[in-house]
Amino acid sequence: MVNPVQSSGDQTLTDQMDSAGAVPDSAYATVTLHNLDGSGYLRGTWVNVVAETGTPAYSPTGTFTYRRDDDRFEQVMAYYFVDAAQRYLQGLGFGSELPAVNAESQDVRTNQWGIDNSFSWDKHDVLRFGKGGVDDAEDGEVIVHEYGHAVHDAQVPGFGTSLEAGSIGEAFGDYLAVTVGLNEARVNGWPVMTDPTCVADWDSVSYTRAPHCLRTLSENKHYPEDLRGEVHADGEIWSQALWTIRESLGATIADRIIVNAQFGFAPDTSFAAAANTTVATAQSMYGARQAKAVRAAFAARGIL
Repeated sequence: MVNPVQSSGDQTLTDQMDSAGAVPDSAYATVTLHNLDGSGYLRGTWVNVVAETGTPAYSPTGTFTYRRDDDRFEQVMAYYFVDAAQRYLQGLGFGSELPAVNAESQDVRTNQWGIDNSFSWDKHDVLRFGKGGVDDAEDGEVIVHEYGHAVHDAQVPGFGTSLEAGSIGEAFGDYLAVTVGLNEARVNGWPVMTDPTCVADWDSVSYTRAPHCLRTLSENKHYPEDLRGEVHADGEIWSQALWTIRESLGATIADRIIVNAQFGFAPDTSFAAAANTTVATAQSMYGARQAKAVRAAFAARGIL
């Protein structure tokens, strides 16, 4: 599912060196892989899993069934959740009545970087997922977070050239991870047994105390007194504003506004400039009531 801590509520789960039995059977799910190209590999309209080393997942019947002790499991996770993120964006209207967002076959590499970190590399247009502790591509929220960076890069080439712009990038990745993950849980009937504002419950078990969260959308940070000069920490100010917009307007309207506004961000945008652009986008798309709710969410964080 999205991740086994979220779906089980069990904060005692640990990696146990990729053991298949380290998570309960109930945490595994069988899903439909959409938009495959029929090659037998995990390649499709919106995702291209690149396997330079190890064993690439291959099935002439298009059936890919693995547990987490097999590195091909992470390849399937990466395919499914990147494709899910793009399908979610298209379900919001991006690519139809709104401009398309990163509507391409996104290159993805899993378990080919030997440290516990992941990143989106805009110059090579690739997402790379590391290993160590819990392999990063085992957590759907880590996968979608990195895809969020690819979305920003597609909308605004070179985005993130200032500290506040970089913080917005990390915040949006966290927010997109949560909103896509919750949508997948809803449509598949998967349980959500942990705080929905917690990001990457499973990936973070090796380096955080319970309840495990890499970051949250509810840290209650306020601008400017909680600034720390680090993009992930400062991003929690912006991401909570996005979550408040979602709570005020509902996921669909909020996410249409949030993503559409990003087309108008400068590569080095400030929090205030990006917030004003988001308010203006809400006004143009929906009207005064929605714009007021968006402004109030940013004002509550001290941004406006």
